[in-house]
Amino acid sequence: MMDRWRGRVALVTGASVGIGAAIAKSLSQHGMKVIGCARNVEQIENLASECVRNGFSGTLVPYKCDLSVEEEILSMFAWIKDQHHGVEVCINNAGLAFPEPLLHGKTSYWRTMLDVNVIGLSVCAREAYQSMKERNVDDGHIININSMCGHRVMNHADAHFYTATKYAVTALTEGLRQELRETKSHIRATSISPGLVETTFTTRFYSDKPEIAAAAYRSIKCLQAEDIANALVYVLSGPSHVQIGDLQVMPLEQMYL
Repeated sequence: MMDRWRGRVALVTGASVGIGAAIAKSLSQHGMKVIGCARNVEQIENLASECVRNGFSGTLVPYKCDLSVEEEILSMFAWIKDQHHGVEVCINNAGLAFPEPLLHGKTSYWRTMLDVNVIGLSVCAREAYQSMKERNVDDGHIININSMCGHRVMNHADAHFYTATKYAVTALTEGLRQELRETKSHIRATSISPGLVETTFTTRFYSDKPEIAAAAYRSIKCLQAEDIANALVYVLSGPSHVQIGDLQVMPLEQMYL
């Protein structure tokens, strides 16, 4: 159960809002030392204060980091090593999307999605593994927050490049699992793939067409960020012999993306 994680260190990327904030709060409630990183740490600082007010047994430490810049990621892991010895759990939650179709999208936005959703995630996974390996941590966990877009391509041009980055996350998580197994490691790798979650993600995606996001949220009873945090706790609570490769979590009413 979650008791074995009490007092241990978890890194949660993209912890300022939405799913990342819900995960950071939940892990703090379960007694973990949570390093929550994002480009905007003010919201994480507010969340950390809320955790203290609620008397959570764990702690939430804000850290400012731009995950599209490798040097900042490496500096963050060096700081975690210096201040907290290293990580045992790495939650790669940070991700972004821009409505840039394949036929006329802007290259700069494609590159930004790749830098955060694929490269940043991979660097964090690599550094988390190295952190665990150098301290002989053999029961750690790397969890990538994926998407149902990582498993099927919806007929929606604005999301096609973003979908490609999430297909990459599906492949990267399975590749990570295989490499860990080859090294005889018991560190686990899991992908959690949510369907439609009511957060600011879709609102930002359609920043110039807010009515589209509003309509999507009204169309069905959406998932909440807390639902994904609960799914993550379920994954972390699994017995040491259980490997959950991909956990797909969708609203009951959602048939298609």
